[in-house]
Amino acid sequence: MYPKEMVMPMTRELTNEGFVELKSSEDTEKALQNNSGTMLLMVNSVCGCAAGSARPGVIESLHGEKKPDHLFTVFAGVDQEATSKAREFLLPYPPSSPAIALFKDNELVHMVERHQIEGRPATIIAKHLEQVYEHYC
Repeated sequence: MYPKEMVMPMTRELTNEGFVELKSSEDTEKALQNNSGTMLLMVNSVCGCAAGSARPGVIESLHGEKKPDHLFTVFAGVDQEATSKAREFLLPYPPSSPAIALFKDNELVHMVERHQIEGRPATIIAKHLEQVYEHYC
């Protein structure tokens, strides 16, 4: 478990862009079960690929014309209960952090796992997500 003071700036990167932070399994279940339209879930992490690629890429992807209707985030290693519940909705994908998931009408339609994030610049992550939004949003 990481100290909240340490991860607060990492969380704020996303909440400042409109992401709703999910802190409990109840909040996570309500958020992920009750959304019509499109919803992006970012499984946040303290790792370097989250800081250098995932968070900046997700944020950049939201500046285009099409974007998800709802934005949520859980923080792996911090909010374990919320993250564990979120991962139930990400099956059959194994636990991955960071990870980026797009849901449409409560169905998981696209997943970006850690191995697809590591070593790629934020601009590539953003362009990939923009193409996903074009298709689903």
